[in-house]
Amino acid sequence: MNQKSTRVFTLTLLLLVFGVTQAFGQAIYDNIPNPFPGNLPSIAFEANQAEQFGDRVQFAGTSRTLTTAVQGMSSWGCQSGHWNTGDCLTTPGATFSHPITLNLYNVASGNEVGSVIASVTQTFAIPYRPSADNTNCTGANAGKWYHAASATCFNGLATTITFNLAGLGIVVPNEVIYGIEYSTTHYGNPPVGESAPCYTSSGGCGYDSLNVLTTADPPTVGVNPAPDDAYFSSLTAANYCDGGAGGVGTFRLDAGCWTGFKPVVRFNAANPPQSKDDCKNGGWMTRTTATGEPFRNQGQCVSYFNHQ
Repeated sequence: MNQKSTRVFTLTLLLLVFGVTQAFGQAIYDNIPNPFPGNLPSIAFEANQAEQFGDRVQFAGTSRTLTTAVQGMSSWGCQSGHWNTGDCLTTPGATFSHPITLNLYNVASGNEVGSVIASVTQTFAIPYRPSADNTNCTGANAGKWYHAASATCFNGLATTITFNLAGLGIVVPNEVIYGIEYSTTHYGNPPVGESAPCYTSSGGCGYDSLNVLTTADPPTVGVNPAPDDAYFSSLTAANYCDGGAGGVGTFRLDAGCWTGFKPVVRFNAANPPQSKDDCKNGGWMTRTTATGEPFRNQGQCVSYFNHQ
């Protein structure tokens, strides 16, 4: 296991996030596809006996005080029924709550996972995937939901969660390893277990059908220094590129087989105004103080600049 640093933050917040959230601050790494799709390939934690999945990223610019991290997820759970039995039924807007952790690590020798920079746990309201569309999704697509914008049927629903990091004073180096960690019924640290009420419900537990979204797109901001690699923790040796030769059940470098399947994420950092004009025409919504705190309105942004 990795040595913990003194800077470990654990928060519990309830955040409701649909689609790609417009987060305050300046993007210093971004590989979120635009336009945002109905769904993409994803890494399932319960099905892959996984605990954590992530990547090594290099940040652009010079701002390093994090304000938010927007993480892509894929939700395959239904309120009742299941994605693979043709009977998925979800009330529009229905969600389930689940705690998810963002871990930030230093990069050690050999690009291995180093010491912890910060660990932030927040609770999110995750949307269930929409009901099966028996009109537009038939034949081989039976049981899927219909994404009108792309005229495509999907099993899972692409969505995002946004970690609010403002005010935590998380300052990162130019390159980090990050991991997304959460528990499912049978896996995690610790597993949720089968005593949860949702386990015997008609739809099961939504977190057992919650995946980390991936993309083949290169970042539009920042650099992905190793497009073939990822960082993974699974109890099953076959889930690793090296067949588990480097060990199982530990979050570690997994090199060579992740081309086209990079976790979807955007990191935003502090973005102080450089002039009063930066605060105008809605600019205050993407600006922050030097420590990453967002502004409530244009006037507060202008006042901050005048006094700084």
